[in-house]
Amino acid sequence: MGERRNAIFGLAVIVAFIASGLMASAQEAAPQQGSPEIDYPGFAAMTDDVMAYRESRLVSLADFNAMKADAHTIVLDTRSGTAYAMGHIDGAVHLNFSDFTDEKLAAVIPSKDTRILIYCNNNFVDDVEPIVLKRASLALNIPTFINLDGYGYENIYELGELVSTTDEDVNWVTSLQTP
Repeated sequence: MGERRNAIFGLAVIVAFIASGLMASAQEAAPQQGSPEIDYPGFAAMTDDVMAYRESRLVSLADFNAMKADAHTIVLDTRSGTAYAMGHIDGAVHLNFSDFTDEKLAAVIPSKDTRILIYCNNNFVDDVEPIVLKRASLALNIPTFINLDGYGYENIYELGELVSTTDEDVNWVTSLQTP
């Protein structure tokens, strides 16, 4: 009886081994879901890592303007080109968020340690074109900050308060020609 049980056990082990090999081969042959160039878990981990850093880099309008006065600081506006042309903080440079690449960022930002000031629609109470408010959790400030950090920029600050474009300290300007 012991030999028969050992033979059955041995056969079961062999079948299990073959089955696990076949399952592994089937998984390797199955196409991957999504693009291998999209790393959502990596993005989520980076987002968690950046959260405390970002919180420490929210500045008042007065501090934003003081930093802006430094020649080694840029103000980066990542809204659409149309929104930027309709109005932006004076001195801001424009690079649409959807155009972020290593090359395009390097063309606008002199070095990885350049101080970068960012702002977006949700910093303004006006809620009119070109600064219509977004859902709070979808404000462009957040992905802009995360992406700049992910591209290796180490000196990012964000306007951390709610202001009006009509506040003279905001220095709101337009690039549009008036007829």
